[in-house]
Amino acid sequence: MRFQNRIKLHSVAHSTLLSVRVKSTLLMGLCLLSVQVNAETFTVSTQDEFNQAVKKLVAGDDIILSNGTWQDFEINFIGQGSKEAPIRLSAQTKGKVILSGQSNLQMSGSYLEVSGLVFKDGYTPNNSVISYRTSEDELANHSRVTEVVIDNFNNPDRHESDYWVALYGQHNRFDHNHLVGKRNKGVTLTVRLRGEDSQQNHHRIDHNYFGPRPTLGSNGGETIRIGTSHFSMTNSYTVIEDNYFDRCDGEVEIISIKAGKNIIRNNTFFESRGTLTMRHGNGNQVDSNVFLGNGVDHTGGIRIINRDQTITNNYLEGLKGYRFGSGFTIMNGVPNSPINRYHQVVNAKVSRNSFINVDHIHLAAGSDKERSAVPKDSAFTHNLFVNNNQQAPFSIFDDISGIQFSDNLSNELNNNQINQGIKPTAISLQRANNGLFYPSNSHNAEFGATQTLTPTLKANTGVSWYTKAEPNTAFDSGITHSVSTAEQLLTAVSNAKDGDIIALKAGKYQIEKIIEINKTLSIIAQDTQKPTLTFSRGNLFEIQNGGSLKLDSLIITGTSSPDSSGNTVVRTSKWGMLTNYRFSMYNSKISQLNINHSFHFFDSGARAFANKIEVINNQFSTITGDLFRLNKETDDRGIYNVEYLTINNNQFNDIGGALVKLYRGGTDESTFGPHISFNNNDMTNVGNGKRNKSQASLYLHGAQVADINKNHFNNSAYINIEHTTGEPMTQVTHNQFIDSGAVKVTELYSISESTAKLSDNLVQQSDKKAL
Repeated sequence: MRFQNRIKLHSVAHSTLLSVRVKSTLLMGLCLLSVQVNAETFTVSTQDEFNQAVKKLVAGDDIILSNGTWQDFEINFIGQGSKEAPIRLSAQTKGKVILSGQSNLQMSGSYLEVSGLVFKDGYTPNNSVISYRTSEDELANHSRVTEVVIDNFNNPDRHESDYWVALYGQHNRFDHNHLVGKRNKGVTLTVRLRGEDSQQNHHRIDHNYFGPRPTLGSNGGETIRIGTSHFSMTNSYTVIEDNYFDRCDGEVEIISIKAGKNIIRNNTFFESRGTLTMRHGNGNQVDSNVFLGNGVDHTGGIRIINRDQTITNNYLEGLKGYRFGSGFTIMNGVPNSPINRYHQVVNAKVSRNSFINVDHIHLAAGSDKERSAVPKDSAFTHNLFVNNNQQAPFSIFDDISGIQFSDNLSNELNNNQINQGIKPTAISLQRANNGLFYPSNSHNAEFGATQTLTPTLKANTGVSWYTKAEPNTAFDSGITHSVSTAEQLLTAVSNAKDGDIIALKAGKYQIEKIIEINKTLSIIAQDTQKPTLTFSRGNLFEIQNGGSLKLDSLIITGTSSPDSSGNTVVRTSKWGMLTNYRFSMYNSKISQLNINHSFHFFDSGARAFANKIEVINNQFSTITGDLFRLNKETDDRGIYNVEYLTINNNQFNDIGGALVKLYRGGTDESTFGPHISFNNNDMTNVGNGKRNKSQASLYLHGAQVADINKNHFNNSAYINIEHTTGEPMTQVTHNQFIDSGAVKVTELYSISESTAKLSDNLVQQSDKKAL
């Protein structure tokens, strides 16, 4: 009887439970149906209409911004959606809603989605363009921004810092977006861990196109940063996957990881200068990423600092970077390091990675009196190293006995300092269907990255409806305008388009106005006979934002210039520039810049930055001032005025000032340059003017790369090179110094042996005594 009663009781209970479940399911369905039925769509055309609509939002609602340009629109998108019924903010037509002027987007609440917007022709009025919070206490969670474009949306002051995207809160996603052309200081995308509500966040950053970011010329140019040193012992659990990093050149850290337990996987880094850096934080995973340098200067791979970092199944090819920007770097740490310095590398696991034509792998890098904690308990296993030039990529800066090499494979490499754990053998490579190199021998193919690795393609990231355009217009890529008078020249400059060529017929051009260059232009001789340009203002050319200038086969004289000091042939905007510029000059004659003292040829303003200045096969004579003044960033914060300065095959006669004054001060290690190439030039009576305060023909302070080769100095001032931070690569070789000062290299900070290489230089005085 008890047993039968228990059966009946169980049957009743089961029926009751089943009834409750059915009712609960029906109730949930009815609730969802109710939400869908009651959901509203608000199509708004003004900011007031938007602000009124936001106040009414409930789960499942949509706000649609009408097509057009929304000027100075600060969007506060606030609402409480649900997983089943998010609240959406979208464009009426993707790409047709433009946020310009001082505009931004702030969002808080839960289950919010934003899509289809374009930010361009302006900049954010606060510290971020898109922020997953509306105040310090009001954050977004479980929210998503997708198919949004931010295109050159920069503060006009290149050193005024802001973010383009700031993630706060938890469980947010940023995907399929297009971010290109960040030119001012500040991280492109940052994950902020300030406050427990933003830690252990489990954000996902995926399928984004991070388009070209120009070289900033100072610290603060990262493309992604997770955390900060202050919260670096906190775990973030952020996933960065399936993104494409296209020539992200801002600074030496492309991605800066400053928190723990993040995953960075299946991203492609294309010709990007810098590295994916484990700067702070422990236990991060770097898996199945592809780094394609294509031989571009300073392209790097992965840099390891801190504990428990795992680096697996990555493919690195054609990387030229060195030191902190090398193809692969394991750093030395600081004993008992403060939280913002370099923690010791412990338990780094590096396995099944392919290093193909990677120039530099630096181990125990940064070793000095402070960074003396060598790596320990770490291992390289089952990796593949192949260099077609047979040069071993490894440089060892301290004790690496704490890094165990076992079961790795390489081709026959010269000067390999690691003689255990890497088996040399003949290796033939072939490209697989995924575009990557693998050994053709099946046994050798068991080393390095797997053939199942699928690189993220550029076309599969970002949005389909916005062009992935090239960042710079090439010289001589437009049409040619033929002119024969000064008035026609000024009109042609005004009317020309980016990339156009202005061809000057033979004759004299007396220029009465400063020629403002705000586009990419070439001004060249049309015929074999060079045209002559004179000018009556204090300057002939001014390079402004958006401008780049090429001169070819011209004669420029100062005979008609004002009788005052400080005239200049070419200058940049006085108050700084946001966009990087280029200047090239070939086959030209510059003379008689001597109507008064301190008549200069080229003068950079403060906060102006040249990607490249190239001066080849020209003649300079009778000039009272300096030729290239690139010394305006004297605040010693690692900022400088030019990345690449090339001066080759020129003649310089009777130049009172210095040929080059270049300055990069401070001890920051986040940048690449300046680089100077000064080769095959002839100098007579250079740098001896009484107003040349440097008393040098070349004054280089803080240049990171200097190649001074096969020049002839006669009766000229000496070369003054001052090394600051890092390990500058200075070579002064095969030069002749006749009745001239020679070379002085000063180490301002380092107590180690100078890295300068001076060899095969002839120093000879009039008494023929060789030194």
